[in-house]
Amino acid sequence: MHLEALYKTILDCSFQVHSALGPGLLESAYEECLYYELIQLGLKVEKQRALPLIYKDVKLDAGYRIDLLVENCIVVEIKAVDSLADIHLAQILTYLKLSKCKLGLLVNFNVRHLKDGIKRAIL
Repeated sequence: MHLEALYKTILDCSFQVHSALGPGLLESAYEECLYYELIQLGLKVEKQRALPLIYKDVKLDAGYRIDLLVENCIVVEIKAVDSLADIHLAQILTYLKLSKCKLGLLVNFNVRHLKDGIKRAIL
């Protein structure tokens, strides 16, 4: 699937989840539901994928985890916070760099209208 079509599919599934559940739940609930929606479409999705940090020649297990990695090319970071902050964008950009992915989606489900909780990240 073309990267932009895949991105749109993830967005559509995010809107489905938000429409069904609304704001106010934990990140883990949204993650499970979005994972379910994407898997139902036959997409390859990894939950909580470990992301090692390589410093010089040393591989460090620093505890970084990608919420959802879709088709090995799009990083999805899920939030359920009052509002997205610069640190959230910095986090997904770091995950893109470490995973060598080029496209990321930051989704804050704790908003009245999901369009206000979406940020696209590109490296």
